[in-house]
Amino acid sequence: MVQGRIAKIFLTDSGEYLGFRGNEFFINDKNRKEKGSWDIENKQISEIVLKAGNLVSTNALETALEWKISMVITRWNGEPIGILKALDDDSHVETRIKQYESVKNGLGMEVAKKIVYAKLEGQNQVLRKYGLRQIDLMAIKDRLNDVESSNLTTMRKRLLQIEGINSARYFKQVFQLFPEWLRVEHRRTKGAFDGLNNLFNFGYSILFWKCYYAILRARLEPYLGFVHSQQFGKPSLVCDMQELYRYLIDDCLIQFGGKLRKSSFDKVYFGYPNKRSKYPRMFLKSEKHRELEKCLHDCFEFKTEIPRMKGITHFKRQTIETLVNEEVLLLAKYFRNETKEWNPRTVKFNAS
Repeated sequence: MVQGRIAKIFLTDSGEYLGFRGNEFFINDKNRKEKGSWDIENKQISEIVLKAGNLVSTNALETALEWKISMVITRWNGEPIGILKALDDDSHVETRIKQYESVKNGLGMEVAKKIVYAKLEGQNQVLRKYGLRQIDLMAIKDRLNDVESSNLTTMRKRLLQIEGINSARYFKQVFQLFPEWLRVEHRRTKGAFDGLNNLFNFGYSILFWKCYYAILRARLEPYLGFVHSQQFGKPSLVCDMQELYRYLIDDCLIQFGGKLRKSSFDKVYFGYPNKRSKYPRMFLKSEKHRELEKCLHDCFEFKTEIPRMKGITHFKRQTIETLVNEEVLLLAKYFRNETKEWNPRTVKFNAS
């Protein structure tokens, strides 16, 4: 079961030190003045986030591993680059074997269809909330049902075509919700020059590691996905699971974007030493970037009306982060034939 851990520890300023003494974690600032402490038994710590420029003791690392606390290392701007992982995290080989078998036995194809449908269903939640033209989900369901193939690679191409066309239409509308000076015509991924796409790219990077850690906890193979292709260095199952929750990041960014001004961004030139790139890339200034980080982390603390997994009857609501973890656990159970169906759950929005 997913434990109800709620406390999180963030090291945000350069030079901060995370240590462990007795029965608690503590943080000292760069002048070695204590900023806070967390009792490990009473606080039920779920996550520790370390930024580049922070320091951490081996006692703290050891305790985080023993207590199965997620420890994430990020770049200076909060973009996650690594997760601390215990040696026994890969011990549940049966789950991964069943996942591999699903590529051939048809379960993987069903999972791929459900991920695509759930993504578009989530996008509809955003479109409905802001009074925009929604996707015809009945037509989408019919098209998905018509996609038949004995080969997952062939099916994947057809599914991505359906998803890609509708997502392009979705972003064309969603981008209109941002200030006119910030809008762009098309969605661009890594390496984008404009500020709006870089907002989305950063938001999705936070979602990426939330999904990655959930997959590790469920003992699934991150690099074997179903909608996204298997390629060297591409954690395709993480990319798959991201699709289920991108709309939640989109909604967070829509609300955050309304507060931005042109002065919120800096022009950053990348290039080799002594040779500046010709075109600048737009990123939020440090203060606004911190606000965005907090906004995104708060998004995962939002309480949904979706009840917890069967067996946790006293929890009728749960946070987005718990939902992500549960959904991956349910997927693992589906691969192991412990449940007959897997239907991703979508968070319902109230109309604005």
